[in-house]
Amino acid sequence: MKPAKFDYHCPKTVESALSLLEESGLDGKIIAGGQSLVPIMNMRLSAPDCLIDINRLTDLDFIDFDDDKVKIGALTRQSSVESSAIVKGKIGLISEAVPLIGHVQTRNRGTFGGSLVHADPTAEIPLSLIATGGSLLIASKEETREVAVEDFFVTYLTTDIMPNEMLTEVHIPIWESRTGYSFQEISRRHGDFALVASACQLALDEYGRISNVRLALGGVEAVPLLVEEANQIMTGEKLSDSLLNKVVEIVAATVDPESDLHASADYRRHLATVLTKRTLQSAYTRARG
Repeated sequence: MKPAKFDYHCPKTVESALSLLEESGLDGKIIAGGQSLVPIMNMRLSAPDCLIDINRLTDLDFIDFDDDKVKIGALTRQSSVESSAIVKGKIGLISEAVPLIGHVQTRNRGTFGGSLVHADPTAEIPLSLIATGGSLLIASKEETREVAVEDFFVTYLTTDIMPNEMLTEVHIPIWESRTGYSFQEISRRHGDFALVASACQLALDEYGRISNVRLALGGVEAVPLLVEEANQIMTGEKLSDSLLNKVVEIVAATVDPESDLHASADYRRHLATVLTKRTLQSAYTRARG
């Protein structure tokens, strides 16, 4: 199939892109990597009157850091994030998650911001960002606002971005020195979307107790799930079999996956508990050095 007729624009500045978004209203759509949008348009599931190609906005293609956070531009290719020494050294969880996205060709074209805006609940970048924390800068012609990652994902394939807005930058906090992380997923084949994925980042105090922890699960809700109750009971504790069992019980009671052609809800719930154990143990071991 072919997409419906549309007007095509290729602005060279962020300001021009935002002006086009303002003018087009609900009829405008941004394209960057295009690996999700183009198939949807070809199937006529989306038919924007105006397509705004942002690939010339080089100001949005960068990876940088300061004392407490790493900054990644929305147009930065996933392959650039994968190979970045800054990402590997400062936010290892992201570095571990990105190579699991599709295949090399997928990551060469896909953008860091595009995956976040698409908001697939099984995608690696949204889940890893939930586990690391941070915020997103969202710009319109009138203003730029900052949104915490927990408030960014609204429901399946839906985010907090308005039709006249565009994601420009992502800020990811740099955690304490005694920090461990782990990202694991189970998919039918390499390169497929995950059936269930688990991401965890935790920090230890001088006595080996968990001082900060963020456990997140993908593929079990309409958005990436931060398991807040589990995070609360782990804080101030050392990881033990009894603590792991309590966390697994919380996860099993919290997640609410759906059945589909690929896996039943019960199987996804089981995978969530298995991956929770694996990621917590791996992250804790890394944090202990």
